[in-house]
Amino acid sequence: MPGYKGHLAGGIFFAVMGLIGSILLGWLVLDPLVASGLIGFCLLGALFPDVDTNSKGQNLYYAVFATVDLGLILKGLYIWAAWLGFFAMLPAIGSHRGWTHTWWAMILVPFPILAVPVVVQGVDAVSGFLPFYAAFVSGYFSHLLLDGEFK
Repeated sequence: MPGYKGHLAGGIFFAVMGLIGSILLGWLVLDPLVASGLIGFCLLGALFPDVDTNSKGQNLYYAVFATVDLGLILKGLYIWAAWLGFFAMLPAIGSHRGWTHTWWAMILVPFPILAVPVVVQGVDAVSGFLPFYAAFVSGYFSHLLLDGEFK
């Protein structure tokens, strides 16, 4: 069972392999900003299952959440900030290695990446947000795999 550094390493591995594969298959055009965002989402997914415990991974995760939330508030995007705040609180519901360490959470937890843009702004989530959903799920999968959840 690796710590946050091991989960970040697993997330980086999955992110880089996913980017290389997506570019080689023609699913993604190399754009450094999008690639950075996808890597970031993958790393957040890799850390997410352990944010329900007091750890360095939790501190890092919530530092990113707080920074992004503050940016949304400063830009006047209060609805997005409220959604982010709501979803950031969810890991506190339950025990460690509880619902956050399940395959169904791996699919459902990042679902707001697709659903919120559709519901709040009526945009086509599949074309713009699916790669970010897939990146988060990949990172989440790497965490569960490293923790031995798929035996």
